[in-house]
Amino acid sequence: MARQWVLTGQEGFETSLEYQQDVKIPSAQDLGSHEVLVRMHAASLNYRELVIPTGVIGPITAPVIPGCDGAGIVEGVGSSVRDFHLGDRVLTHIAPKLVETRGDDALLGVTDALSCLGQGSDGTLRSHGVFSETGLVHAPKSLGWLSAATLTCTWASAWNALFGLKGQEAGPGSWVVVQGTGGVSIAALQLAVAAGATVIATTSSDEKAARLKTLGAMHVINYQTHPTTWGEDARGLTPGGRGVDIVIDVGGNETLSKSLAAVRVDGIVLVIGQVGESTADAVPMFAALLHTCIVRGILGSSRNQFRELARFIDDHKIVPAVDDVVFELADAKSAYRRLAEKKHFSKVLIKID
Repeated sequence: MARQWVLTGQEGFETSLEYQQDVKIPSAQDLGSHEVLVRMHAASLNYRELVIPTGVIGPITAPVIPGCDGAGIVEGVGSSVRDFHLGDRVLTHIAPKLVETRGDDALLGVTDALSCLGQGSDGTLRSHGVFSETGLVHAPKSLGWLSAATLTCTWASAWNALFGLKGQEAGPGSWVVVQGTGGVSIAALQLAVAAGATVIATTSSDEKAARLKTLGAMHVINYQTHPTTWGEDARGLTPGGRGVDIVIDVGGNETLSKSLAAVRVDGIVLVIGQVGESTADAVPMFAALLHTCIVRGILGSSRNQFRELARFIDDHKIVPAVDDVVFELADAKSAYRRLAEKKHFSKVLIKID
C-alpha cells in the first residue's frame, strides 16, 4: 500500500497537512495512455511549500499532494509513453501542464504556477505517484536518490538564472554573487564554480562562511556586519571595481538595492525569491536605468533546461550540497518546521523508500 501527505486547505501546514496510509497503489492497467507510475525514493522541500499552505501565492486544488521536488523509479507506463521505460530513474518536472500546452521550451509565468506540482496537481510527498510523462525527465546517472531529489525547483531555477539568457551565461572570467545558504543560492554557487566563474557569497555567520568556501566561493561577505554596504563591497572585489556580471537575488525588496549596487553595466540581476523582510520598501523599476543593468525575473526552468542541467551535473560530477538532517516521509511536518525555522543548509531532504 502507498503512503502520502495531503494538503486539505490553506490554514498553514501544521493544520492543513494530513498523513494518509494504506492508499491503493495504481496498477499499470489504471494508467492513462500518457501517464507514468513512479515509485518515489526521495523528495525535498522549497520555500513554496511553506507559503502554499497559507494561501499567499494563490489557491490550491484541494485536496492536493504537496511538493514538487522528487526522484524515483518507473514502475509502469501508459500505452503511448515512449521516452520512459520500466526501471528508468526519473525526476519530477514542476510544470507538466505547461509542457502539454506550450512545449518543452516553455517558461513559467505567475499564472502558470497555479497548476504546478504540489499546488494545482499532485506532487511528490508520497511513496507512489502517477505523473504525466511531460512531468518527468531522466535523472543524472551520477547522483543518488537524495541528491537527485533536490533538482526540480532550486537547481533548475539556478540553471535558468546562470545560463538561460544567451550571450550572458556564467563562465570563465565572469563574476557571480549569491545570497545566503538557501537552495537556489547554493545551487547557483556550485553551478557557477563548475562553469569556471568567480563567486562572491553573502552569509550571516563565520560557520556558514567556512562552508561556502569549501563549496568554491572565492569571497564571502557577512551581511550582518555589512548590512547596507555589502553590494558596494562585492563590486569592490571585482577587477577595477567594474561590478559583477550576475547577481542571484533571493531576498526581494530587502536585498535588491544592494544587488543593484553590486552589478556591472549591462550585468544581470536575477529576481528569484522574496525570503527577505516582506515589509521592506519596494525598489522601483526605474532603478534599473540608474544602474544600467538587466533585471530578469524567473520561476523555475523549462523542461529542456532541466534536461540540460541533468547532463551538466553528470558531465561535471557535481554533488548537490544538502542539509545534514534527513527526514522520513512520515516526519514531513518536522521537515517543514526545520525549513520554516531556517535551521537548514541548502535543501531539506525527505527519504521516502
